[in-house]
Amino acid sequence: MKLSVAIGYMTARDRPADAATLTQHAEALGFDTVWASEAYGSDAVSVLGYLAGRTEKINIGSAVLQIPGRTPAMTAMTASGLDAVSDGRFRLGLGVSGPQVVEGWHGQPFAKPLARTREYVGLVRQALSGEIVRSDGPHYPLPLPGGAGKPLKLMARPVADRVPIYLAAVGPKNLELTGEIADGWQGLFYAPDQSAETTEALARGREKSGRSADDFDAMVSVGLAAGDDLTTCADALRPWVALYIGGMGSRKHNFYNALAVRMGYADEAAEIQDLYLAGDQRAAARAVPSELIERVSLLGDQTRLRDQLTAFADSGITQVAVMPQARSLPAKLEQLDAIAAAHAETSAPGV
Repeated sequence: MKLSVAIGYMTARDRPADAATLTQHAEALGFDTVWASEAYGSDAVSVLGYLAGRTEKINIGSAVLQIPGRTPAMTAMTASGLDAVSDGRFRLGLGVSGPQVVEGWHGQPFAKPLARTREYVGLVRQALSGEIVRSDGPHYPLPLPGGAGKPLKLMARPVADRVPIYLAAVGPKNLELTGEIADGWQGLFYAPDQSAETTEALARGREKSGRSADDFDAMVSVGLAAGDDLTTCADALRPWVALYIGGMGSRKHNFYNALAVRMGYADEAAEIQDLYLAGDQRAAARAVPSELIERVSLLGDQTRLRDQLTAFADSGITQVAVMPQARSLPAKLEQLDAIAAAHAETSAPGV
């Protein structure tokens, strides 16, 4: 199982130089990929281009680029450009986001996200492979019917023979689609002890396209808080977990709240959401069950971190992207050191 780092999305409080330092440290430790995200702040493309220029070996990846924010052609152009400036190190992660961002920020319809994703990925693959891009699909028809356009192909080719495409997915149908059409999956709030629904859905999708698990990268982003006191470690992650379960979407559409419900925390998820949407974020964080945090995170001392990494690997995960939770950059670097040491132990003979 590969070890990577996820830096999330940048806000006004974040410094690009800190992201570069964190990434360079991860590169020195042998991490596989640095993943950057976007919401409605800084875009991931600018950050990844910056990190590509500040590194030499570590792969760079989007987790994720928002499908509604770019046409398929623009995403293919962007992937080609990032792959070129990184000398073949780019991984393209895509996601549909949620209706609040899609309709409130990008002004695009959220309806039929699965059909849109299938059509979108197909067009991106066409373009990246050097084909003349055509589509009679209902969502992204190319050329535009009745217009003056003609079929075109990408003028620049990626350095890599194939840019891997990952999809962020939560629900069973989206997971199945991911297994069918993508090279990898990007997950969040994944519990190794309740992985059957996820792994089975991905396997059904891979079966449709005739692929095995060996042809697929199952990647999860995981909150990291290393330390001797488990309660203190869990507390470091409470605000972040509360944000997703309580505030990442509306009361009607919050995929992470629904995921917490499926994991067995229906009452707790409702309380977290009520508190968060009422503006009491601290109370929402306190309402997050410690058990939930412990199941979906990497917490504690080196022995516990090693055992948790082993549990992720045994459940079928092939890449863990850690998100160090600490107030200062030096503390985050120490977190990377701790998880790298634990990961080395899981790879040692006899472990």
